[in-house]
Amino acid sequence: MDCLVAESRSERADESDPQSRRVGIAAAAASAILIVDQVTKTWAQSDLADGRLQDVVGPLHFRLVHNSGSAFGIGNGLGPFIAVVAVMAAGGLLWYSRKIVSIPCLVALGTITGGALGNFLDRAFRNEPGFLSGAVVDFIDLTWWPVFNIADMAIALGGVAFVLLASRTAS
Repeated sequence: MDCLVAESRSERADESDPQSRRVGIAAAAASAILIVDQVTKTWAQSDLADGRLQDVVGPLHFRLVHNSGSAFGIGNGLGPFIAVVAVMAAGGLLWYSRKIVSIPCLVALGTITGGALGNFLDRAFRNEPGFLSGAVVDFIDLTWWPVFNIADMAIALGGVAFVLLASRTAS
């Protein structure tokens, strides 16, 4: 399946109102990710604020970390720049969604957008006084991987899904 050509009718967005319907599907996926991300980050800030490590299962733990850089803590102090790039990327992805006819591809694009917006909101409004001076709230700790959050998972998994879906060829 190519994201611009869906294999079956059930995988295609409604073509009678293509732009608003397609953007709506991507925006709905983005909204779902954004809500789950912000709710879990609010929970993490309130329940994990004492700095303790909360065991979940096996190597999975919850531990509150604030990341002012990009992925893996690289680029500390670049939060405002990263936030602006994230908003531009989210806007570009929603604009691009007008051309996509595959519902799975639209959902993948929406998850990337929702994740980018979730981390943007942290940088814009959490932790520090002043617009764009905050840090991203991370709390999922696998002990063998840097601490991350729902938005990070959505960006990574949505990106992998979109590439896989876009690269598949129709049989």
